[in-house]
Amino acid sequence: MNLPNKLTVIRIAIVPFFVLFMCVSEIPLRFVWALLLFIAASVTDLLDGKLARKYDLVTNFGKFLDPLADKILVAAALVCFVEQGWTYSWVVIIVLLREFMVSGIRLAAVSSAKTAVIPASIWGKVKTVFTIIAIIAILLMHILMSLNVMYDAGTFSVLSTAGGFFGIPVQIISDVLMYLTAAITLISGVKYLYDYREYVDPKK
Repeated sequence: MNLPNKLTVIRIAIVPFFVLFMCVSEIPLRFVWALLLFIAASVTDLLDGKLARKYDLVTNFGKFLDPLADKILVAAALVCFVEQGWTYSWVVIIVLLREFMVSGIRLAAVSSAKTAVIPASIWGKVKTVFTIIAIIAILLMHILMSLNVMYDAGTFSVLSTAGGFFGIPVQIISDVLMYLTAAITLISGVKYLYDYREYVDPKK
């Protein structure tokens, strides 16, 4: 297994620990640890693709596992957000439906006579990057808000006022980020379905 694929496997291995910190309230500063793990996992996503292309280490295994690792990481984060009451289940459902559809098309492509391995599309990358940024931003906002509550001396009073940032409640900012995530996810899903419609042709 080459280095890019090892980084992808590491990204998947990080997910259980991320979920642990997100869900176990007894862990001190759990959201901080969760954020650090999520950022670390996101960095591996950036590195594995660059290394694979730069050193000609692109493999079919990597083409399959890399987007799968992204799906696992993002899905875990969004489900944890629903658990915390930070987002809505319908947003997660849209994301998961898109990922199941894409995975189904990939499986159909591999099983076809062409035995094609479909790489991640540009819209898929945009969706992934925006979703990761949204998740990091939401986590960071809740961390800052919790620290502002813990340290009632106004440590973050410049950043947070009236339960939000610059007068805007955290939940509204989170909602906007998640709505945009859902919209981009839908667009990328429709584009993906159209581009690879030959693999879901009911006549074949």
